[in-house]
Amino acid sequence: MIPAILRDPVRALLDMGREAAGEIVRVNLGPFRPYLVTHPEHLQHVLRGNAANYTRDGVFWRPLHRLFGDGIMSDGPEWELSRKVLQPVFTAKHVEALAGRMADAVAEGVDELSGPAEAGREIDVPESMARIVNRTVVRVFFGGKIDMADAERLAPAFDSIGASVVVRYLLPSVPYSVRVPGDRAFLRAVAAIDDVVVPLVERHRGRPDDGDDIFSALCRARGPEGGEVSARWIRDNLVAMLATATETTAGALTWLWPLLAAHPEVAGRLYEEVDRVVGRDRVRPGHLASLPYTGQVVQELLRLYPVGWLFPRMVVEPEVVGGVRLEAGETVVVSPYVTHRMEAFWDRPEAFDPGRFSRRRSEGRHRYAYFPFGGGPHQCIGMHVFAIEARLIVAGLLARFRPVACSPEVATPRMGASLRPRQHVRLTLRPAEAA
Repeated sequence: MIPAILRDPVRALLDMGREAAGEIVRVNLGPFRPYLVTHPEHLQHVLRGNAANYTRDGVFWRPLHRLFGDGIMSDGPEWELSRKVLQPVFTAKHVEALAGRMADAVAEGVDELSGPAEAGREIDVPESMARIVNRTVVRVFFGGKIDMADAERLAPAFDSIGASVVVRYLLPSVPYSVRVPGDRAFLRAVAAIDDVVVPLVERHRGRPDDGDDIFSALCRARGPEGGEVSARWIRDNLVAMLATATETTAGALTWLWPLLAAHPEVAGRLYEEVDRVVGRDRVRPGHLASLPYTGQVVQELLRLYPVGWLFPRMVVEPEVVGGVRLEAGETVVVSPYVTHRMEAFWDRPEAFDPGRFSRRRSEGRHRYAYFPFGGGPHQCIGMHVFAIEARLIVAGLLARFRPVACSPEVATPRMGASLRPRQHVRLTLRPAEAA
């Protein structure tokens, strides 16, 4: 089992999940042996029913704790304060109020692809998607408090972190006093992020404005006793939200183009909807209600390639789940990637079929058969941002352009903090009116 995990961790985990068929099984990683939980009933218990007994702690969290620190990605009092401060600015109502700002940023990012499209030049898909997403996220998170030159330093740093933690995930018991491949790249990326974020925090902390952006809300926060929160607390929460917002959308949209190339029937239906609703205009928030198939395409992207593909938790008190006794201090591993691809819960799980998310076909599906944003109290609070931003980007791009060539046509995942294609994805676009 260990050689298979080292060779292709994503495939090995999927094979184990399928072989277990919903039962809780132990994964042999030598001295470290976590439990893999895949059945929706068991997932509901771990993530929601008894969530307090399964904390964000243990060896799998150490790599990311070096980046996120104590805040929304932690547990306990720090997480509770962070959730209390951030929840109001991530409600569906508040995010919808920011959608016009998001649409403007998307349009500006899409405009930058006109030159390559008219010249027939290939674009680097991960880089191009990250640039559009980063522009949009910065607009929502910072308002006008950061210039784009600084903002554009963030996306490459977050991408580097996603790739550099792989060895730490595969060798979770190795102490940090021992350097492993990826450590230096990780530390350089954290330093690059802090070069942008820390001076910004120092400038605005203690004298926040009444802006509706996320950074302003963090700067206005008060501690449990009513005093000022620390600069480190603001930094940790801001970095955590930036990382998840950027990685989720850019990662998911990187998978879109190989999937459309391999499934022309899905592409044709998607193009028809965008042409009918948006035409050649800039996409606006008012278009989204009339783009149901676009939304289903985005949902299916996250089913096949959930960016948060692995959620470890540590058991606090012993209990029996699914007939298996889990002892205190044990680690359980939850993987949307595995559960989303199990035949017991999905018809033709490997097929790219956005129609499975139509209202009719979604009826009766267990809530935890599909959980790309986690669940329970730790469910990702940025999911409404993703839902609007991703649809705006897909519709905005296809209102202006058509993909005419994509390589590779079929991509396979590589392990990282998020799932990205193992192959480098390149795309040639053409102006839609010329397609």
